[in-house]
Amino acid sequence: MTQKRAPRELRAVGLVCSLAFAFPGLYLIWRNFTSGADPFGLLFASETLQPFWRTVRLAILVSISAASLGTSLAWLTTRTDLPLRRLWRVVLPIPLVFPTFIGAAAFIRTLNPGGLANDLLTSVGVDRTPELRGLFGAWLVLTLFCYPYVYLPVAARLRQLPGSLEQSARILGDTVAQTFRRIVLRQISSSLTAGTLLVFLYTISDFGAVQLMRYDTLTRAIESNYLARPPMAFALSLILLVFAGAVVAAERSVSRRLPEVKVHRAQQTASYALGHWRTPAMLLVGGTFAFSIVAPSVALIDWAADGLLRNQRGGRPLTIDSSKVFEAATNTLSSSILTGFVALIAVVPIAFLAGRYRDRIGHFSHSVVIATFAVPGILIALSLRFWTLRSGFFGDLLYDTLALLIFAYVVRFAALAMGTALVAVKTVPEHLHDAAATLGADRWRRFRTVDLPLMRPGLLAASGLVVLSTMKELPISLIIAPIGFPTLTTRIFGSFEDAFVAEAGIMALVLVCASGFLSWVLVLRRADHL
Repeated sequence: MTQKRAPRELRAVGLVCSLAFAFPGLYLIWRNFTSGADPFGLLFASETLQPFWRTVRLAILVSISAASLGTSLAWLTTRTDLPLRRLWRVVLPIPLVFPTFIGAAAFIRTLNPGGLANDLLTSVGVDRTPELRGLFGAWLVLTLFCYPYVYLPVAARLRQLPGSLEQSARILGDTVAQTFRRIVLRQISSSLTAGTLLVFLYTISDFGAVQLMRYDTLTRAIESNYLARPPMAFALSLILLVFAGAVVAAERSVSRRLPEVKVHRAQQTASYALGHWRTPAMLLVGGTFAFSIVAPSVALIDWAADGLLRNQRGGRPLTIDSSKVFEAATNTLSSSILTGFVALIAVVPIAFLAGRYRDRIGHFSHSVVIATFAVPGILIALSLRFWTLRSGFFGDLLYDTLALLIFAYVVRFAALAMGTALVAVKTVPEHLHDAAATLGADRWRRFRTVDLPLMRPGLLAASGLVVLSTMKELPISLIIAPIGFPTLTTRIFGSFEDAFVAEAGIMALVLVCASGFLSWVLVLRRADHL
């Protein structure tokens, strides 16, 4: 059957969208060579290379530890007789609802003198608690809150794999460890690699956790220089941009060499008795749950309760009231929902071009959108901020507007919707289109009556993922948000920086509860059915 040619208007829309997504990165590259400074001198100066090597060190350590922890937890909850494993499958992805800077603040404030953990340890005779700062603190926090990016895809793959190959290997004399290395690891390698890539990209783009931990990575150096020394900020941004692109390219090269395993849902998976490993396994799972979920939750509740009780008892009044919390929550939800809607408008035409028409412009636009996920939010914000300051009429028109903020969010997170939208487009049977065309329906009517009803569940899920991620975004909100448009993340971060812990705890609870509800609807409710 001859492939249908994509409509000219649709191709034009796809091309315009791809250029819009590529604009922030291209502008940063252009500014590096037109800022008046020596770009190569700045690129190889110690002030830029030192943050780069610190970023590389942190990203490698977090990726290794998150991959190891996520894979271990996935194996224990899907392949062993671990007690309460159905419960663990649901609760272990919960760290996704915590922005990493909230987790970092929880550990810092809890362990500091006067913190909850410090007081508890003092009561049992431990006078000094460790202070989490620098590389170790950033590594611990990012590992605890990023491992679900590996856990979820690996657990899903393990539940799909039939146990026949593993059983054959055991019959032939392989140990459990040998079976895992020779059989299972090869089959989960693509999921493991994809999840680890997300962890790596998240780590190099993280700003909040490394800022609170006072660990000078590229993102922290960019934020501290973008106003006082723009050429230095541009040089640091170019290094981060090139580094992220190189990581994605390397991952794709490795992925092409991995064995492709196409399986359906397994009728019967292999199961292993833990035996004397039951206690260490429960310690690993329980410890992960305690440190990544219970500890930050208890800390936030303690701070919020302390502030509310203090306010009622006539102590130092809170610096926020219900109206400020409501304002920040409303701004967060409205901007996130609007971002999810705009992201769908941007990616659906590209999904049609690439998925239905297999158009070259569609494939090019699809690659551009996916590549933008490797561009850290702080680079997008920096690029758009300086563009509005130097571009005359259009910059003045968009400067300090909600439209610019939404555009930055869409560029950052539309890639999360791209894959799901592409799958939704491909699930619409072609014969339904042919039948509708035979009955006289034009292209627009076929979209409304055939495509949209069948695609709606997938598009809603894609939009929801964008909304969930936008709610937790920090650097874009800090740099691009209009004056007088506070979000929960900016107010929480500012409160932590100013040592208003109770206020930060109250707003963080609001953010975590809202994020948790969306995560449950989008991810956790389906975790056991993946």
